[in-house]
Amino acid sequence: MLELKHLKTLLALRESQTLVDAAARLCLTQSALSHQLKLLEKQIGAQLFIRKSKPLRFTIAGLRLIELADSVLPQFEQAERDLTRLVAGQSGRLHLAIECHSCFNWLMPAIDIYRGLWPDVELDFSSGFSFEPLPDLAHGDLDLVLTTDPLDVPGIHYKALFAYQPMLAVSVDHPLAHKEVIEPADFSDQTLISYPVESSRLDLFNLFLQPAGVTPKAIRQVDMTMMMMQLVASDLGVAVLPNWALNEYVDKGFVVARTLGNGELWQNLYIAMRDKDRQASHLRAFIQIARQSCFEHLNGIRPPDEHADIPASSDYLIGSTA
Repeated sequence: MLELKHLKTLLALRESQTLVDAAARLCLTQSALSHQLKLLEKQIGAQLFIRKSKPLRFTIAGLRLIELADSVLPQFEQAERDLTRLVAGQSGRLHLAIECHSCFNWLMPAIDIYRGLWPDVELDFSSGFSFEPLPDLAHGDLDLVLTTDPLDVPGIHYKALFAYQPMLAVSVDHPLAHKEVIEPADFSDQTLISYPVESSRLDLFNLFLQPAGVTPKAIRQVDMTMMMMQLVASDLGVAVLPNWALNEYVDKGFVVARTLGNGELWQNLYIAMRDKDRQASHLRAFIQIARQSCFEHLNGIRPPDEHADIPASSDYLIGSTA
């Protein structure tokens, strides 16, 4: 009757307090999670939690299963890690490059957890604007790359971690701060503040401006997100960043964030890896920890589309078996 997925679901519901957030944490749709819970309640013959209660309240049956989950799941996860290490060994190498320059607020906790669970893995990571990490990944100099720009590199597989909305950041006194719908034409007289990368690699150009044939009046490049927000708050330009990267500055009243277009613009963050390494235990473990960390630390993200993963090119696969 009971399965591990049921226990994981109840813990996610307790930590998230809403079906929507719990579904995101479990990489499920809200309807799929609701169906799973109703089926479980039907099987055990008891309600597990009070619908529409704020804060969420569990029934006696629900609390008993949560107690079981708190006891069983840590033991189960530890046993899985022990078995993985016995089969695959504890050592390995994980050299990670970060093209997502706003990822450190959730990535660092994930790395700390990973170090504790895989202490013998040689761990190194780098971030910067002056190198192209995907060719290095293909050549074996790197093992994983965090990127929003999945280039077609032979032999590279992309695993989608989550989806986010690119949003416009403006000063609190900026005319666009109160505009209902942000259109591509609104950028034509603006100074865009961005990271020092080519425009062709930025979400704003690829997904919003280029299809409309619009370019900003000027582009000013800076290395740090904090400096970027300082310039925006001082009304020296506008910026476009992921919604979760702007939350801290919006909550403090430094800037105003506006949705681009009709709000249907979403982009995926990927982990890129060599196709031949997809079954490597120490890499799969890091991806799992990273995904959990994303949904624990970021607001406004959602699970990627069901078919968001991008497989390695068929040319490489054919060549590799020759």
